[in-house]
Amino acid sequence: MISLHDTVTRTTAPLELRDPGRVSMYVCGPTVYGPAHLGHARMALVFDVLRRYLQWSGLQVTFVSNITDIDDKIIARAAEEGRDAAEVAVDWEAAWYATMQTLGVQRPDSDPHATAYVDAMVELIGDLVEKDSAYVTSDGVYLSVDGVADYGLLAHQSLDDLVAGGGEREIVGAEKRNPADFALWKFAKAGEPSWPSPWGEGRPGWHTECVVMSLDLLGDGFDLHGGGVDLAFPHHENERAQAVACGREFARHWVHNGFVEVGGEKMSKSLGNFTTVDELTAAHDPRALRLLILQAHYRSPVEVTPTSMANAEAALERLDTLARRAEAVGELGPEAACEPDPERLEAFRTRMDDDLDTPGAMAVVFGCVTDANRALDAGDVEAAAPVVAAWRSMLEAVGLEVTAGTDELPADVLEKCAARDRARAERDFGTADALRDELVAQGWVVEDTPDGTTVRRA
Repeated sequence: MISLHDTVTRTTAPLELRDPGRVSMYVCGPTVYGPAHLGHARMALVFDVLRRYLQWSGLQVTFVSNITDIDDKIIARAAEEGRDAAEVAVDWEAAWYATMQTLGVQRPDSDPHATAYVDAMVELIGDLVEKDSAYVTSDGVYLSVDGVADYGLLAHQSLDDLVAGGGEREIVGAEKRNPADFALWKFAKAGEPSWPSPWGEGRPGWHTECVVMSLDLLGDGFDLHGGGVDLAFPHHENERAQAVACGREFARHWVHNGFVEVGGEKMSKSLGNFTTVDELTAAHDPRALRLLILQAHYRSPVEVTPTSMANAEAALERLDTLARRAEAVGELGPEAACEPDPERLEAFRTRMDDDLDTPGAMAVVFGCVTDANRALDAGDVEAAAPVVAAWRSMLEAVGLEVTAGTDELPADVLEKCAARDRARAERDFGTADALRDELVAQGWVVEDTPDGTTVRRA
């Protein structure tokens, strides 16, 4: 069983499942008001890899990730553009999923939308008010954090040490009993979207959305709650506080990924140093971003720069080159019936089970590349076969696709490759060199292999 670092205990421990063989997993999704940036991409890729690996390990995973489709930022964008907030949310949700598809991130099993759960949120808030765990002010309904004995657990700080107003993103209520109290329900301002409630027209607070949706779809005591480390406090702490105040068991294990950094600083819109995913993937192979994320431990900061992306693309080319070589040998293709090398799979599994040590796991993957190429260079297909099969299985486990590229070659390029092979066979090296130069001029990298001329885009 995989062991993962738990943000609450600050220890790495086995992921103990509520239901044997089944993983219930909730990851906070996007607030849909603008394009996804690289911080979003890292979160999505980390938990996509975790989900895929758990499934590869034989577990049944229920993966829930929400869509926040009502929020101050959505309302602000709608006002700027003179549009309806719901229309803005729909458009940017479509953009989010298009970007995730580009990155190869699987869609969640359920993607609950906040606006579909407002009635359930009103019910939860009413329960908290009835228990005297929440109170009404002139601008909304607030949770009283003084009544939550272990408030600050995810932040590893006492209530007294937490920053005043810690739970609220935009509005700091003037009538709050404690500076850390946070809004469960915000009374609507003129022209804003609103829903009815016993306390007045308004909309739910951000922190109330996820606690209601996760418990509804996954049930009490679900296995794992994940997200970026910036969400641990206040967002995840405030989710947990509401569940505790209601007397419900919340997530059993908390997992958070580290920041994307630029020049040693967290990437953020407020610092103006952010890059959208679409900007990056327009200039680089999207698979290279997944590989770059895999080459860093999920809890460590990672820098996404032109240099780091170029290095990832070079490493990706090593994988694609082996795919091309294997494709050229019938018994090594993707459909080849060969048992993977069990020792290599075990080495990979050992690394992944150790707090999702993807850098260590990728070292096993690239070790397979070296050994498979060595065997192929020696003409020993029998030795290469189980290594290549293990390599393919590992790549599947982390969602990293490779391509032999043969089906993407234009007819004239294939014709020149074949003509070059004929010229070399006839020892007409002048013609062979001229054909190479023509291919290079067309933007192809030309490689000589035991199976003939292969090309790839430069």
